Amino acid sequence: MLKIVTTEWKLFLREPSMVVFSILFPSTLLLVLGAIPALRTPDPNFGDLRFIDSYVSTLVVIALAFLGLNKLPATVATYREKGVLRRFSTTPVHPARLLVAQLIVNVVAGVISVVLLMAVCRLVFAIDLPHHPVGFLVTFVLGMLSLSALGLLVAAWAPTARSAGGWAGVVFMLVMFFGGAYLPRFLMPEFLVRVGEFLPPGVGALQESWLGVAPDPVQLAVLALVTVVAGTVAAKSFRWE
Repeated sequence: MLKIVTTEWKLFLREPSMVVFSILFPSTLLLVLGAIPALRTPDPNFGDLRFIDSYVSTLVVIALAFLGLNKLPATVATYREKGVLRRFSTTPVHPARLLVAQLIVNVVAGVISVVLLMAVCRLVFAIDLPHHPVGFLVTFVLGMLSLSALGLLVAAWAPTARSAGGWAGVVFMLVMFFGGAYLPRFLMPEFLVRVGEFLPPGVGALQESWLGVAPDPVQLAVLALVTVVAGTVAAKSFRWE
């Protein structure tokens, strides 16, 4: 298992675009936004916080979305299309271990991305670290698992790697929209903001725990439900070849 995880991590590092967008892009975007003086000024729209303070949770969403909905389904679908999973089934190593390795690589990459983001937040812009670390950690894990489950569901249903990328792209855009990546959440209608708070990876719970409030248990329950339902359906309908 360790050998498989190590190999998958090496393959991940050989994809420069994925490394850049999932690990480096959130911190780079924060540096770019923080270079604008108006976004470093307290604003009543953000509860007298700066825009960059309230946008950190969206940056976490970006990192998780790239890993769960861009990397995971495309990689798994490509492995199936090229016969990698079928070949694994002829060895003592069950193909499911390859899927577990993908999840582990995603979690490790996500942790590195968020830790780097926290370092930039604290050292460059004096943004406080999560005030409710336990709530943030729980939301992060559930957010990663829920998006990964959706990514595996796409990989299970998509007939080819190309179609997996297209289907996952649609889900990716929806996650990014409701997560405030395309349009800041304070500019959205209230009902869209509320809907986004209950969709993976839980931008509302991420923001609440970062600012010091315990995340809404209902939001966490929805993330757990999505993980279980999407993961179960993906497992039952997954094709190894």
